[in-house]
Amino acid sequence: MYTQTTPQNTLEDIKVNVQLKLAALWASLMFLIIYLDYFALYMPGTLENILKGKVFVFDLTQGFLVAAFAVVTIPAMMIFLSVTLPAKVNRWANIIIAAINIPLILFNLAGEAWVHMVIGAVVEVVLLCLIIRYAWKWPRILV
Repeated sequence: MYTQTTPQNTLEDIKVNVQLKLAALWASLMFLIIYLDYFALYMPGTLENILKGKVFVFDLTQGFLVAAFAVVTIPAMMIFLSVTLPAKVNRWANIIIAAINIPLILFNLAGEAWVHMVIGAVVEVVLLCLIIRYAWKWPRILV
């Protein structure tokens, strides 16, 4: 007679490598950045200021838009780069770029910060800290 030694409802715990974890964290961060910017459009006066050519205290110029595009392009590219860069470069790129993004995220709270913006910034900073932690503790090969 056959006796089962493991329960049938035991879930398999698949180990996800650090590169996929980092890419998923960057993707989550990008979703939050996009949605927080989108929700900001619903704040009173935002669209009127945009139509007047202002964002916060900045004039809406080609230079401003290029800078804003660069700020979001780098984390967006980290989704891909986290999966494709060699381990040593990957590790340091994730640590450095995540650390640089923390003050950028917090800068978005300057001026009038609504509760959704504060909560979003907290979650974004937590994601960036997780990126730094996973990259810092990158698994080593024992030789």
